Amino acid sequence: MMFSTKAEYGIRVMVELARRNGDAPVSLSEIAEHDRLPLAYLEHLVARLRKAGLVESRRGARGGYLLARPAKDITMAEVVEALEGAIAPIECITEGADGVLRCARESDPDHVCPTKQLWTRVRGSIVTTLKETRLSDLCHTTSRSATSTSARKTARSSVASTSP
Repeated sequence: MMFSTKAEYGIRVMVELARRNGDAPVSLSEIAEHDRLPLAYLEHLVARLRKAGLVESRRGARGGYLLARPAKDITMAEVVEALEGAIAPIECITEGADGVLRCARESDPDHVCPTKQLWTRVRGSIVTTLKETRLSDLCHTTSRSATSTSARKTARSSVASTSP
């Protein structure tokens, strides 16, 4: 499953707003320039985030956008669902109003979809990860070189622990 640029860019906007700590509204043009993102597309994404109650807008010369709630209270599940819609790893699996996952290929009561369990588990893992990840978790500022060094150390220790 691949998330679109809606999720990628929208999360980047949310992280930038969170890093500013709500001190003052942030203009989208400032975020677009800082992250090298297309302004018109960000306007579309922020409209979705606003509709979902995740950001607030302020009008005027010093207007812009702010988080509607503290970053620690916003999950990535909320953000991704506001931007992408329902999370489904394959289009035949949908969630009913009752919360039960259904496979479109199981319209005949005698037919059981052989892959439904797999895709249901994949979806569950993705949703769990998104629900457990808070916007504040993504706001820790580390340098690129520190992140790369940490990733290399983790990779080396993983290889060392699996070597005979």
